[in-house]
Amino acid sequence: MTIQFLGTGAADYSRSILEDFPDRFDPDTRRASAALLTGRFLIDAGPHVLNSLQIAGISSTDITDLFFTHLHNDHFQPESVHRLAAGDRPPLRIWLREDAPFPEIPNVELHRMHLHETYRIGDSLTVTGLPANHGQDSYPQHLLIELEGKKLYYALDGAWILNSTFNALRDTHLDMLVLDGTCGDYVGDFRLGEHNSIPMIRLMLPSFRTVGAIDDHTAVYISHLARTLHKSHAETSAICEASGFRTAYDGLAVTL
Repeated sequence: MTIQFLGTGAADYSRSILEDFPDRFDPDTRRASAALLTGRFLIDAGPHVLNSLQIAGISSTDITDLFFTHLHNDHFQPESVHRLAAGDRPPLRIWLREDAPFPEIPNVELHRMHLHETYRIGDSLTVTGLPANHGQDSYPQHLLIELEGKKLYYALDGAWILNSTFNALRDTHLDMLVLDGTCGDYVGDFRLGEHNSIPMIRLMLPSFRTVGAIDDHTAVYISHLARTLHKSHAETSAICEASGFRTAYDGLAVTL
């Protein structure tokens, strides 16, 4: 399984990204968060996703399935979905929480997910939506994905970990863990009810390890980094690596 980060920023992304960097990724100018699995499974579709796919050399018609973590506008833009679904292509399958509102968009096949229920897509992928500690008006879910024999927990936009989600991750021995890292390396941020800081992640990882959610082979990354709350990518990477995890950046591809 390959995961490519098409964007690793938060809602405070620069509004001039598409003008300043129309044809390349830049680690210090983070686009709205999105990720691509094995070239065809897309997670979130915010304001930059079409341009990011173009830079990555991926046609929108290659995307078969689109998973939404929640419906805040840096992760969900109806116009982006319209453009992904347009053209001479099979219907775009969209997966989101069962109670989330969704507009009428042509050539879309909508699949509503019950939390904690596992769905199979083709022969190689299963996905489970798990409860997330984020603004409930955005209908959040974190995604436990198994693809090509590898397990990924993608947990952006959410703070800490809820009890039922923690129990669902016991003994999963994830191959990759991607955690929300909105806030920087400091304590006392008012966002702790819906976003992680680096000190919070330092506290969580030993508990993930204790219950067998991660182990020595798990690749642990943070994404969804607010540009106004972090140092440069190089400085943040050094801070995170000293604590045993890594910092994702736009364009990064990781093969498991």
